[in-house]
Amino acid sequence: MTLNLQNIIPILNANTNGVPEISEIDSVSIDSRSLQNGSGTLFFALAGPNYDAHAYIENLIENGVRNFVVTHIPEPLEGKAFFLIVENTLDALQQFAAYYRNLFHFPVIGITGSNGKTIVKEWLNFLLSPDYNIIRSPKSYNSQVGVPLSVISINENHNLGIFEAGISTVNEMVKLEPIIRPTIGLLTNIGSAHDEGFSNLGEKIKEKLKLFAHSDILIYHKNKTVEAFIVQKVKTFTWSCKDDTADVFIAKTSIVDKTMLKVSYAGKTFDIKIPFQDDASIENAIQCMMVLLHFGYSAEAIEQRMALLYPVEMRLKVKNGINNSTLIDDSYSSDFQSLKIALDFLESQKQYKKKTLILSDIFQSGLDTTELYSRVSQLVISNKINRVIGIGETISAFKSKFVNCITFKNTADFTAAFDTLSFGNETILIKGARSFEFEKIVLLLEEKTHETVLEINLNAITHNLNFYKSKLKPGTKMMVMVKAFGYGNGGFEIAKLLEHHQVDYLGVAFADEGISLKSAGIKLPIMVLNPETTSFQSIIQHGLEPEIYSIKGLKAFLQIARQKKLEHFPIHIKIDTGMHRLGFEENNLDELIGILKEHQSVKVKSILSHMATSDDLGFKDFALSQIALFEKLSSRMMSELDIDPIRHMLNTSGITNFPEAQYDMVRLGIGLYGISNDAAEQKHLENVGTLKSVISQLRTIPKGDSVGYGRRFVADKVTKIATIPIGYADGISRHWGNGTGFVVISNKTAPIVGSVCMDMLMVDVTGIPCKEGDRVVIFGENPTVNYMAERLGTIPYEVMTGISQRVKRVFYRE
Repeated sequence: MTLNLQNIIPILNANTNGVPEISEIDSVSIDSRSLQNGSGTLFFALAGPNYDAHAYIENLIENGVRNFVVTHIPEPLEGKAFFLIVENTLDALQQFAAYYRNLFHFPVIGITGSNGKTIVKEWLNFLLSPDYNIIRSPKSYNSQVGVPLSVISINENHNLGIFEAGISTVNEMVKLEPIIRPTIGLLTNIGSAHDEGFSNLGEKIKEKLKLFAHSDILIYHKNKTVEAFIVQKVKTFTWSCKDDTADVFIAKTSIVDKTMLKVSYAGKTFDIKIPFQDDASIENAIQCMMVLLHFGYSAEAIEQRMALLYPVEMRLKVKNGINNSTLIDDSYSSDFQSLKIALDFLESQKQYKKKTLILSDIFQSGLDTTELYSRVSQLVISNKINRVIGIGETISAFKSKFVNCITFKNTADFTAAFDTLSFGNETILIKGARSFEFEKIVLLLEEKTHETVLEINLNAITHNLNFYKSKLKPGTKMMVMVKAFGYGNGGFEIAKLLEHHQVDYLGVAFADEGISLKSAGIKLPIMVLNPETTSFQSIIQHGLEPEIYSIKGLKAFLQIARQKKLEHFPIHIKIDTGMHRLGFEENNLDELIGILKEHQSVKVKSILSHMATSDDLGFKDFALSQIALFEKLSSRMMSELDIDPIRHMLNTSGITNFPEAQYDMVRLGIGLYGISNDAAEQKHLENVGTLKSVISQLRTIPKGDSVGYGRRFVADKVTKIATIPIGYADGISRHWGNGTGFVVISNKTAPIVGSVCMDMLMVDVTGIPCKEGDRVVIFGENPTVNYMAERLGTIPYEVMTGISQRVKRVFYRE
């Protein structure tokens, strides 16, 4: 992508401020954290309910970005960059993407529907990639933001596009159609997803069909309901298994673990086999076949390629197992209906004749236990399961109902006996309720591949939790912060551990983090520290508890509370005592108290504040002044409102440095994860996260040869170089490269040489005994996160939270 800014300005209908230093742009970004942002980047400052990218423009300017699309210029930044000012930055991004799409003139397949979009897209990419250089939506980038980002990724070498479009209500597709502008339309199954956004089925169909307003052809499952809304000028290409007037008529026959499709098209009939038997996969496969027919592929080519279709990982995960086995990982739920689905999936996906079911006690069946396990036994028989391993006290009691069955009372007993069991050359369905922690079984059975992982030591978390608990006065409660994906370590798993250890509260930054935890089954009260007014409905729906920090926010919440006729819904009042980030100031108190006196729909569960300098005793006087002001203002509220709420203002550092201000509760944050700014305290904490990778390749280079981009490292002697598959896209700062940082291999430090790349870094292993595949420690005990942060001139929080979620988290207990 190389475009001139002057051509973009009229496309966006933008006013401008400043003079562009560079008139050409070579990339578009919405992510302020991306290390790919540079002088040739056009940054769109999007704003949403929980974020506003305008806040990060100053940092982006410091990092070299010079061109921004904004709704306003943050006050101190005028004249420091070139700004394109628009009414709405999302609209501008979409307009830009539509303009960019029109620069290319190859075929584009646009996919929409309720179900199957991502699977059909991935399968089409597989089927067509031998013949085309394809650009497609990454993952399920099908939203109002995802679609433009997908299309902007087109380059001059692509000659086929495959993009999916998802909508949740009316008037959304009209924005996506000019961005995708499909020449070939593909309508997948219309189901119940997002029904709440439409008044009826017809409205939903009509809205989805808008994607194909300018398509040359529309491919769909022949259906009178759909046809009632198709614009007559659109040419159609239809299929059916029931209506022989369709362009393509198909007869289905099940054969062992496959489905035979007898296809009648253009006066000819041919057969193809697909490796699936469930209805959804069959329909998705037929949609793909229709595209191949439209493209003119021969029956032989279609049969050959369709036979190689594979399962796309969705909720049920298929993984390579030990000893030439296949795992189907459904280790997060156990009820009768989902067991039926999982067994059907096992049958359609099995690669081996032998089938093993590892099953926990079954919950939420609505059946008497005797009837339940009788039905489960029949399911097992009908699905021809060769072996059942039951885990749980209830299923153990019904062991006699299963043939070739062994049982264990809990997962720990199974783990202890693992070495006595035999697994291999089989397909294994792992189906268990979350409380049984079947992820441990998956880890035991999963093929051990060399990969980058962040290992999380749950024993260390427990140790650190208990360390800080030991500092508390009797009766002092504890809130633990699990925001930002548990400071980069993982959200649910840590929250579950904290629930087990009976902490009093969990704290998250935004509502979606709390909703995720509640949806996963966390029962602890969860406080949302930075709620946007747009999230109040969801907060109430999911039983979260909002921090209220402004009169505007309080009034907005009270309005919803009245509408829902709530009584004494818990809220948390934030007081600003000097942090000057969020909170009521002293001059707001009269109005705040007056409003609260008049409303019974809410209850002040706690009053809190935040210390700005609890980690630096050089500002002890300031910290004490904050504590004094908090005491004054909170006491006044308690007196005038006649309430006795929980009071809290200490974070991790405050727990140690200001024990007199523990009040009723403290908030433990980064200390839980083994990080302290106090060297003496650090000795008592255990390391929680260890980031590991492997050596991908070894090579020896002569003196004078260089390594990496820009030849930033040139060998001054014969040097042995190891390449490690982790880079700045995984969260490793580029500043950590070229001699600043190191990794540990065979208990020896290996300095990083050259620039850290997006997905790789290189290290000097001269004199270190190692081989390809050997384990590499990026951080953990050595180097520590504290050490990395100090060398990088940042804070441990940034190092920890910067680790990309594409890095697999592995949780373990020693």
